Amino acid sequence: MIAFMIPGNPPTVTAQQKGQNRRTGQYYKPPELRDAEQKYLAYAAQHRPQEPLTGAVCLTVVFYYAASGKHKDGDPKTTKPDTDNAVKALKDVLTKAGFWKDDAQIAWESVVKIWADVPRIAVAVIAWDEWQGRLYWE
Repeated sequence: MIAFMIPGNPPTVTAQQKGQNRRTGQYYKPPELRDAEQKYLAYAAQHRPQEPLTGAVCLTVVFYYAASGKHKDGDPKTTKPDTDNAVKALKDVLTKAGFWKDDAQIAWESVVKIWADVPRIAVAVIAWDEWQGRLYWE
């Protein structure tokens, strides 16, 4: 199993929020998305396997967003971004970092969004054969 934390508040911009240059028609990533991907890559690179995982993979990600106002530590986050949108950029970065050859290998995925006193992102990657139905959160 590979498990690590990415400190700081998870970004609210997602991989689907690309801009388009009206003059050229080319798509581009907003600066906040580029910054998030660079941060993901910096932390992920420290934990990547020596060789990309082969076969089926299990991925668990917990997004801990900074609690404030009426939200308290441990409350579920039910506002945007959607979990599928929030995790897309991270999965793309883990692919680029060499955790696996293609994110299509992810056979089981768990993504959680909660409010927390300490904002961060928890990531756990495990080969299917090692998983055996267990849940890994941190």
